[in-house]
Amino acid sequence: MYRGKLTVVGAGPGDVDLITLKGVKALQAADVVLYDALVDPQLLDYAPNAEQIFVGKRKGCYAYQQDQINELIVSRAHLNKHVVRLKGGDPFVFGRGAEEMEYAAKQGVEVAVVPGISSSVSVPAFQNIPVTKRGATESFWVITGTTKEHKLSKDVALAAKSNATVVILMGMSKLTEIMELFKNEGKSNVPVAIIQNGTTDKEKIGIGTVASIEYKAREQQLSNPAIIIIGEVVSHRQRILEVQREYNQKEIVLLEKE
Repeated sequence: MYRGKLTVVGAGPGDVDLITLKGVKALQAADVVLYDALVDPQLLDYAPNAEQIFVGKRKGCYAYQQDQINELIVSRAHLNKHVVRLKGGDPFVFGRGAEEMEYAAKQGVEVAVVPGISSSVSVPAFQNIPVTKRGATESFWVITGTTKEHKLSKDVALAAKSNATVVILMGMSKLTEIMELFKNEGKSNVPVAIIQNGTTDKEKIGIGTVASIEYKAREQQLSNPAIIIIGEVVSHRQRILEVQREYNQKEIVLLEKE
């Protein structure tokens, strides 16, 4: 017997235009949409006839606990409905999408996933920061700053020993601890960027080094949701801005001569 369907959809990093076409089609076909706090409500316009339920959290306040979300998915699916679980970024990058799919599948629900553009690479990209660059870094780490036990991930210490770009999500509450690990590896002068509300009209950015970024974060009042990027690739942003500035100045000189 048909038992309904769950489609876990990645909404992208924040800009509503960065959801995939396949994600839009899933929303248009939805009977129910369960959406998170980091999802722009404008995306719900693609599902005007669907039941829309906010299940996210803001500043530690949960609309639903995870067990309740799991049950909500299954209960709606068992009514022969198509449930879309809309998550910020990519649902398989610290998004718990895999857990929700597994739970639903065990209850006889058909499951599918629509990948999203991960904030871990797209948010830096919007600020002209590549996560890899020939001659600068050959790899990158994407790490959660806070584990389910509310502790700093042990992988940060390992990443600090490498020459890779390190991208940390959900790490602002552990910023001091993170920077101490990099200082201990002799990397006080390594460039760091913090980008808050990336790709949205509320975006804020702070640029510094391992030694100075905490001051920059306080000065610019940076907080979650934010992404921390540590590595030489951060310098690429300034070089691009300088090249563009020089080019524009040359154009002005040429126009004045004409």
